Amino acid sequence: MRSQSRQNGDDRNYDAEVGLQKDSAVQTEHVVNGHISSEEAAFLASFSDEQRKRVLRKIDWRLVPMLLILYLISFIDRANIGNAKIEGLLPDLNMTGTQYNIALAIFFIPYTLAEVPSNAILNLFDRPSLFMGGIVTLWGLVMMCHGFVHNFAELCGVRILLGLFEAGFFPGAILIISKWYMPHESQTRIAIFFTASAIAGAFSGLLAFGIAKMDGTAGYEGWRWIFILEGIASVLAGIACFWLLVDTPKHSSRWLTPDEIRYLELRQTAAGRFKPKGHKEKAFDWRIFWSVISDWKIYLLILMFWSNVTPNYGLKFTMPQIIKNMGYTSSNAQLLTIPCYTVGAVAAYGFSVISDHFKWRMPTIVFPQLCVVTAYAILCAKAADIQNNIPACYFAICLACFGLYPIGPGVQAWNMNNLAGPAKRAMGIGWMTGVGNMGGITGSFIFIEKEAPTYPTGFGASLGFAAGGVAAALLLEFLLWSINKKNDKLSEEDVHAQFSEEDLDRMGDKSPLFKYTL
Repeated sequence: MRSQSRQNGDDRNYDAEVGLQKDSAVQTEHVVNGHISSEEAAFLASFSDEQRKRVLRKIDWRLVPMLLILYLISFIDRANIGNAKIEGLLPDLNMTGTQYNIALAIFFIPYTLAEVPSNAILNLFDRPSLFMGGIVTLWGLVMMCHGFVHNFAELCGVRILLGLFEAGFFPGAILIISKWYMPHESQTRIAIFFTASAIAGAFSGLLAFGIAKMDGTAGYEGWRWIFILEGIASVLAGIACFWLLVDTPKHSSRWLTPDEIRYLELRQTAAGRFKPKGHKEKAFDWRIFWSVISDWKIYLLILMFWSNVTPNYGLKFTMPQIIKNMGYTSSNAQLLTIPCYTVGAVAAYGFSVISDHFKWRMPTIVFPQLCVVTAYAILCAKAADIQNNIPACYFAICLACFGLYPIGPGVQAWNMNNLAGPAKRAMGIGWMTGVGNMGGITGSFIFIEKEAPTYPTGFGASLGFAAGGVAAALLLEFLLWSINKKNDKLSEEDVHAQFSEEDLDRMGDKSPLFKYTL
């Protein structure tokens, strides 16, 4: 527990990059707390900075690109219904605008409910690639089925199944990253694969533009081919996942040396992020689950996540239509979504690099949120006469994407950094992501068809959620700073006089020795 608390903080006796004290006193400390032996601590201390950078580069090239591709496919599959809509989905299925909103929202019910149990199950898998490959293949098959629906009820059925199978991917990817990287290394990697959600918007528009040209092929409408072909791509990616998604260090001997594997495992154990060898995780620990759902911090993070999820899904599902309302054709509207999403992808990565460099999460969440507030304020003011305010409105959409996409990686990293222990981290990631994604239900309903092109409900609600996210971020920053300041007044001797090592381990991030990331 002591190493976990120090690793999250800025203690001068600790290596800021590795999270280990360099003096011999701490090497023996690990023997006392039972995490690693003095010999293992000496091995970690001897691992050079160049060696560390080399092994991280290997992981970056092996793990992150595959997660990016899978998340790209995931986001395309859940959001391509917006592209299908402007290609004739509603009239072909005899659906109303309200039914379309219901079809969007119903995806999020199983999606949110399944995320915690899914992550708890994934945490037990020795080879995550088997679990992840399975769910990707299944949702690809469901996506193909979207192309064969004939009415509103059938569309709702496949959307429910899609939400169920996609539920495990995003929190699972965050969990996998947490098992390979230390907290101060995490946000940049999360952002790299999170940019896939922005790239997906751009790529989805480009794909839809091309696939829609197949209208009439084999007797199927163009929007059906969007679902069918993108579903086939997902199935192929799921099958590839079984071989290409890296599992854990101990299963990576083909591309990691024995010393690199040992280093990666020991640094996690030393920091309290892995349990010592011989520890058995329960399939579902109700005590830990209760500690997650009763943790006040996670609900402020959920409010911040909603400031991204609700406006983001609302905009993603409606952006092609908003741009079409400016007077563009369906094809050109699809293409004009690409620059907006490109801006979002660049911003997500850029803000995350800054956040990891300074090891400070709050500013790189609040500034993007303020950009979102500004963007929707412009749209609220100008959308009533959108065809005469195209430059301002299109700029506002780009600014909204610039602000929305950095928020998710920042909130996920902040949450992950402040959860102690692998079991609580797995459940905490799943709980925040699951409850946070309920914002997608709201986002599915805020853009009302009959309110086009002004969309006062959609633009106004998005502005409100972003403003609420700013307040939540500033409040959490102040509260965590206050707790850290209070705990800094306690000496380690006083804490150990009051609590045993077992007590401190059980307390997790509530231990007075734990230092919260701000």
